[in-house]
Amino acid sequence: MRHRKSGRKLSRTPSHRHMMLRNMVTSLLDHERIQTTLAKAKEVRRLTDRVIVLAKKGDLHARRGALAILTDRGVVRKLFSEIGPRFQNREGGFTRILKLGRRLGDAAPLSVVMLTEETAPGTIEKKKTGKAPSKKGKTVRSKAKAVEEKARERVKKKVKKTLGQAESSEEKTPPKERETKKREGSKKSKKGRPDSS
Repeated sequence: MRHRKSGRKLSRTPSHRHMMLRNMVTSLLDHERIQTTLAKAKEVRRLTDRVIVLAKKGDLHARRGALAILTDRGVVRKLFSEIGPRFQNREGGFTRILKLGRRLGDAAPLSVVMLTEETAPGTIEKKKTGKAPSKKGKTVRSKAKAVEEKARERVKKKVKKTLGQAESSEEKTPPKERETKKREGSKKSKKGRPDSS
């Protein structure tokens, strides 16, 4: 019985699992978004939230704790200089998981893990004026939904692009031309053989 045992084994040995999760957390903090299976995403979320809490503390002991988990010193520098201060006023929920559907090969549930942001990436905050905010303005939830929609669109485009490349390589020569090429190839091979009779 596995009562009170937390965490997923992910069909890996403990050493492989720990190293894989450390690498995935490092990549997530470096690129701020990764695509993986749903089970791995949920495990990565746990470890990432712990590391970001260390970054919010910001002292030497926390930095050494983050170095024990992350595999790249440059990512640790980014974590303590950019990511930690960004989430200083936030108590938890530093990551978001978006479900993408099923993978084509083995039907594994795919998802995107990303760092949450108070403002949409690439937007500039406007200075506050004396006017009251209008009700038509976007709320934080609608901004988050817009970011999620953009992420889904990007992933769909990538999937279509890879599928389109695979189909286009098959469709370069029409089926009739393929058959005539096969026939010509077989005729040439017959001409070159000496008669056995």
